[in-house]
Amino acid sequence: MNSAEIKYFTVKEAKTTLPLVKQIVKDILDTGFIIKSIAEIIEGNIDENEEIKLLLAKMNSFFLELEEIGCYYKDWNFSAGTVDFPSKIDGEDVFLCWQSGEEDILYYHDVTSGFSGRKQIPPEYL
Repeated sequence: MNSAEIKYFTVKEAKTTLPLVKQIVKDILDTGFIIKSIAEIIEGNIDENEEIKLLLAKMNSFFLELEEIGCYYKDWNFSAGTVDFPSKIDGEDVFLCWQSGEEDILYYHDVTSGFSGRKQIPPEYL
């Protein structure tokens, strides 16, 4: 991670953005569901479908909103709605990790392990 371009969040800062992030992720998941539904109906022939093109543009705007906040969408199956917030714990670059359906940001992982390496945020950072 290039620290010159990255916004690092404290846990408190990430939690402050969470209501907005939750809404954006809901919009992403809802739009992804509609795209998948249309793709099934038209049997996957999405290249020429204008409705899907508009929905994809809309979804890209949601991704840009998250990037402007400083966090990253990580669920390309559009089922779990996982978002990472760059942070530092014990001087190390990490991602605070939140997933749709979770009430709060309680987990983090190092930059290489991803979701499977989630650990609870140490109490002194909460």
